[in-house]
Amino acid sequence: KNFTDIRKQKQLLRKQIRSRIRSVYPSPSSSASDDDINAAKMRLTSQSNQVFDQLFKLPQYEAASSIGFFLSMPFGEIQTRDAIQRMVNEDGKTLYVPRVGMNFELCDMDLVRCDSNCDSSNLEGKLFYDNFPANKWNIPEPPTTNSNVATPGDIDLLIVPGLAFDCNLHRLGQGKGYYDRFIAKMNAATDTNKKMLLVGVCLEEQFLEDETIPISDHDFIMDMVLTPSKKF
Repeated sequence: KNFTDIRKQKQLLRKQIRSRIRSVYPSPSSSASDDDINAAKMRLTSQSNQVFDQLFKLPQYEAASSIGFFLSMPFGEIQTRDAIQRMVNEDGKTLYVPRVGMNFELCDMDLVRCDSNCDSSNLEGKLFYDNFPANKWNIPEPPTTNSNVATPGDIDLLIVPGLAFDCNLHRLGQGKGYYDRFIAKMNAATDTNKKMLLVGVCLEEQFLEDETIPISDHDFIMDMVLTPSKKF
């Protein structure tokens, strides 16, 4: 299949998944009732926790000392806050989180090491990123003063979000290519640098049981995909 066909298929698939997520997880600004919004929040929290319970049981997670992990959007996406809290407070992992910076057209992303021992972590319920500035998607990002940017070999395990995943460990991203570019940058180095283990995570509504996500040469295939109920 040529590149244009694949792109069209992906765009169509994105549209379908986005509308599915909007209907199951209505945003607070939608016309949904408060009860529906609260029920969706509870469903989101419970699905997210089920995914990360599986992650925490993996020997690969145990063995990893550094983790690349995203900070989630406030709704409509797997929620990472509880998992991050456990990673830094209980499991003592070194955490790298994304920064796309101010130039959104570049579609370039770094992962930045965050010192989780900063003062805010000592306050009850506070996490290191609570004082970070937010980007245009309302996601907190490490300030530009933090220059601990990941280089090849720094990250043992990368947790990858996506709009959808399938049984072949294919991923459908949001369409900007942030993660594919980042993975290429990290894994391009010589073989002596160990490659990151790529673990895709998604909600039940984002896992395509019977469909295959079309992929091009530059799309990375995951090493593993975790849904709330399954591991692939």
